Amino acid sequence: MAVNKNALLRYKTIDKCLQNHFKTWTLNDLIEACSDALYDYEGKDVDVSKRTIQLDLQMMRSDKLGYNAPIIVYDRKFYKYEDENYSITNSPISNQDLNKLSEAVSFLKQFQGFSHFSALDSMVQKLEDHVYTQKTQEKALIDFEKNDNLKGFNFLDELYRYIQVKKPIKLTYKSFKAREKSTFTFHPYLLKEFRNRWFIIGRKNSNVALLNLALDRIVKIEESADEFIYNTTFNLENYYKNVIGVSVSPTIKTEHILLYVTHKHAPYVVTKPFHSSQKIVDKDNYGITISLDVQHNFELEKEILSLGDGIKVLAPKRLKETIKERLQESVDTYNTELDLKELTLLKKQVLHKGFSVLNQVYTKREIKKIKGKLHMYLKNNPGKTYSLREVFLRLPQLKPLVINKNLKQIIDSLLPNAFLTKVIYFDKTIQDNWYVTWHQDLPVNVKDKIETDGFTSWTKKEDVISVIPPEAINKNTISIRVHLDNTNSENGALKVIPGSQNKRLTDTEIKLIIDNSLPFDCEVNLGGIHILKPQILHASSKNKSGKRRRVLHLEFSNLDLPNGLEYAEKVDL
Repeated sequence: MAVNKNALLRYKTIDKCLQNHFKTWTLNDLIEACSDALYDYEGKDVDVSKRTIQLDLQMMRSDKLGYNAPIIVYDRKFYKYEDENYSITNSPISNQDLNKLSEAVSFLKQFQGFSHFSALDSMVQKLEDHVYTQKTQEKALIDFEKNDNLKGFNFLDELYRYIQVKKPIKLTYKSFKAREKSTFTFHPYLLKEFRNRWFIIGRKNSNVALLNLALDRIVKIEESADEFIYNTTFNLENYYKNVIGVSVSPTIKTEHILLYVTHKHAPYVVTKPFHSSQKIVDKDNYGITISLDVQHNFELEKEILSLGDGIKVLAPKRLKETIKERLQESVDTYNTELDLKELTLLKKQVLHKGFSVLNQVYTKREIKKIKGKLHMYLKNNPGKTYSLREVFLRLPQLKPLVINKNLKQIIDSLLPNAFLTKVIYFDKTIQDNWYVTWHQDLPVNVKDKIETDGFTSWTKKEDVISVIPPEAINKNTISIRVHLDNTNSENGALKVIPGSQNKRLTDTEIKLIIDNSLPFDCEVNLGGIHILKPQILHASSKNKSGKRRRVLHLEFSNLDLPNGLEYAEKVDL
């Protein structure tokens, strides 16, 4: 049965309405929805009568179009699908339609090979395979790339119609980087597909450049009453000419890219070029050199990185350095992976020696972020730059960066159910320099002074109240020093006396141990940590090099203080 476009659009609109179970639908509601859809499609008012919608409902219920839609009436005036999961889009194609599709495929195949119809080739293959599968009830002969979990496909048809009739939309959107969704008027010009992901190109207003928005980040689309802003600036046919993917910058110039591809990967790059501008400029026994004339964007980097060790950037220098840095960061994520053997050994070292050093706990990227946050805080808050107390109270956004997955795992293995009690930042340089004599770290910081048995030597410095607690609390505490720079004996690395952590020592005992022990220099790389028990004897020399020694000193315990005493900086992990 031949069905005109308006009827198909009404069926589709009714289907969309009845799939919405959050609203009740009367006959008048369906008439209004169909009228709006036809107006959007044709750009003019179309009179949809009550009789027309009644016949549409009757047609959808019948098997004439193969729908057999389970449309029921309840409460004498509301329409819905009896099966809530039903949709006419899930209905099988009728034999009559299959025959028509077969004729269409045969007709379209006549044009394959003609340059004017080259864009139809893949579409014809998909259609032919689908018709064959439906007619023979056999498995498909062609498997096209698809991802059923991709979001945003449901907006395609609606966006297409808005572009077609040149109408703005009110778009609710939440990018991956945004904390909250935002709603704005958007003027759509073009739908773009890349790697099975869809994008809508348009602008918010006439004063801004084109925006490229992913359909899978769209939350909601509504009609806007604003006047449509026509595109008079950009030639959309050539807009993507000089890029790979969808990220285009009108201010970035096209660059001449040179890439060396190993012989193992060369055939794949030759048969499936990165870009239409790709050319082979050189060959040798080990691979080929290709050139591209494109913008440097995220998608270009992604394509290069996808070949791993099979490709090398020769030029330009900036792209080469970017790819090199990203590869190093990738290796860094593997190198910072902890294993059970490391944690077991670390626990034994801390128990018996009183300390341990573990490198590659943080990636270079994580350390860079931590240093960046500290730098901005110290820059905006004049004062001492060589030390900062109560770091997490002043900079709470630093906590998730410092207490990362690796550190949590390490703390859990050493001190289950631990919480943070103290964070201090130190920056030892030639200008801000000091040495620390041999000592044990005994005091803890508390909110208020409350005289309590076993708590002695109360002090107050820079509004920080400190007290020496009973020894049991010190023994149940661990310190972790996060190193933001490479640290060695030249720039003031900590020195320890292994095994000296088991008891509190008098000055005489400290001198005796120092005179008869060989100190250990705890050299730690950037991104590494130094774990120690507070009672271990330790000291540090002045910085004798021009290199900074930045450290975050953290203390953890799993014992609360008695008699109403509270740690000044207690933070749950």
